[in-house]
Amino acid sequence: MLINVPETVVADALRGMAAAHPELTVDVDNRVIVRRDAPVADKVGLISGGGSGHEPLHGGFVGPGMLDAACPGEVFTSPVPDQMMRAAAAVDSGKGVLFIVKNYTGDVLNFNMAAELAEDEGIRVASVLVNDDVAVTDSLFTAGRRGTGATLFVEKIAGAAADQGAPLERVEAVARQVNESSRSFGVALAPCTTPAKGSPTFELPPGELELGVGIHGEPGRERRAMMTSREIADFAVDAVLEDLRPESPVLVLVNGMGSTPLLELYGFNAEVQRVLGERGVSVARTLVGNYVTSLDMAGCSVTLCRMDEELLRLWDAPVATPGLRWGR
Repeated sequence: MLINVPETVVADALRGMAAAHPELTVDVDNRVIVRRDAPVADKVGLISGGGSGHEPLHGGFVGPGMLDAACPGEVFTSPVPDQMMRAAAAVDSGKGVLFIVKNYTGDVLNFNMAAELAEDEGIRVASVLVNDDVAVTDSLFTAGRRGTGATLFVEKIAGAAADQGAPLERVEAVARQVNESSRSFGVALAPCTTPAKGSPTFELPPGELELGVGIHGEPGRERRAMMTSREIADFAVDAVLEDLRPESPVLVLVNGMGSTPLLELYGFNAEVQRVLGERGVSVARTLVGNYVTSLDMAGCSVTLCRMDEELLRLWDAPVATPGLRWGR
């Protein structure tokens, strides 16, 4: 592993991020990443966060058109309420802040606690829970569906609404609509290795894959013999469509889990597009790449979101972050 010692992995990464992105203010000691021009006048502040190891989520999505701040925890570990409080104080312009929270038990508890503390300090807070994973109802980390690829959709589309001056209630409503319109399914071809453990987080014998895996290496629906890209696309897309049942064009995310090269992801996207075409589903936009990762896990996930004209306009709006950038 390309690290010094496990204990400093997150701090080292934050120092490197600060050096690479002077447009961000990176507080290494307090673990808060904020856009340098925050708070932006007359704008709702967007804050998210979670365990490190999923980069570019969330810190890589801080900037104009997306998040105002992100709170990185230790690897696969929730950030603490003090981080969210610092972030809220740094980005609140008086228009309130929106917490975007993936459905993992520690994240939910700590963001809820931070919301209460922020409101005690006179900061208006709304929260949206992301729970898009159709693979399992409950996991080792959650009560209910896990939050995965749709987090990117929520952060981008709600971020655009906030950037355009929408009030807190409207930004919250847009974020909820995106989450409710999104579903995801993930597949692991090989497990990830955490810095602290130094060995794979779960056993996956050669020649097998895990269908419905989570972004922390949680178990999925089932384990099978290795499948082709075509077979995986059939299985994953059908699992999403069975739950989502879109009647409008969809936004597609073909996401790598960390170590899957773009050559393979683009090939997999060709199969995803084939399945959608065969099922009569129209595609509005497609994004391919490693965006919501699980350290060095080999694999992929598919996220679909039902789109309307407003959501599509907000998706296409300019964004300028380390991990996502267009139109500026």
